[in-house]
Amino acid sequence: MKIVIFGATGRTGSEILSRALKNGHEVKAFVRTPEKCEPHERLILVQGDVRNADEVKRVIEGADAVVSALGTDKTTTLTESIPLIIDGMTEHGVKRIVTIGTAGILQSRNESSQLRYQSKDSNRKLTFAAEEHHKAFDLLRNSALDWTIVCPTYLPDGEAVGNYRTERDFLPIDGKEISTKDTAAFAYDELIKKEHIGYRVGISY
Repeated sequence: MKIVIFGATGRTGSEILSRALKNGHEVKAFVRTPEKCEPHERLILVQGDVRNADEVKRVIEGADAVVSALGTDKTTTLTESIPLIIDGMTEHGVKRIVTIGTAGILQSRNESSQLRYQSKDSNRKLTFAAEEHHKAFDLLRNSALDWTIVCPTYLPDGEAVGNYRTERDFLPIDGKEISTKDTAAFAYDELIKKEHIGYRVGISY
C-alpha cells in the first residue's frame, strides 16, 4: 500500500510511520523538517507546508490511503490543512483516511446532545484544541471519504502493551490515559482493517 502521512515527525505520527514501514508499505511523509526522519528505502520525505493547497495535492497523488497525525499546538494549522487534504484526496480519488483527534470530540455520556469538551465530562478549562478538532471532525463527516478519527484521552509517552479498550463515538468508561505507541498501533491497524469507517473511536486503558 502507498500511504501518505501528515504529521509524521510528531509523537504519534512517527510511531505510525515506523509501523507502516516495518510492515512493508511505501510511505510519503509530508514534513516541515525532513531531518527529523530517519532515511528508509521505502520512505519518501517531502518537505512542505500543509497549508499550501498545491503542495498537499501533489503529495497525495498516487496514494492509496492518508494518515493525519497533525496536532493543534495552539495554532489553526489543523483546520487550515484538513480542507486541503480532503480536496486533494477527492481530486485524486483517494478514499481512505485515518486521523488522530482528541477524546474531547467524543460524545458526552451525561449530556447526549453535546461532545465531551462541551459538557461536564471534561475538566479542561482550555478548549481551543478540542474546538479545532471539532471543526476537523465536521469537515470529515461532511465529506465523501472513508474516514476514521482515533480519539485518545490523556496521551503520555509509553510502550505499546496492547491491553487498551476502544469504543465507537465514546470514551471507554473510566478511561484515563493511553500511550502514544498504543494509539499509533490502533490507528495503523484501523487504516488497514477499515473496521470503523465513519466513526470516531475512543481509546484508553
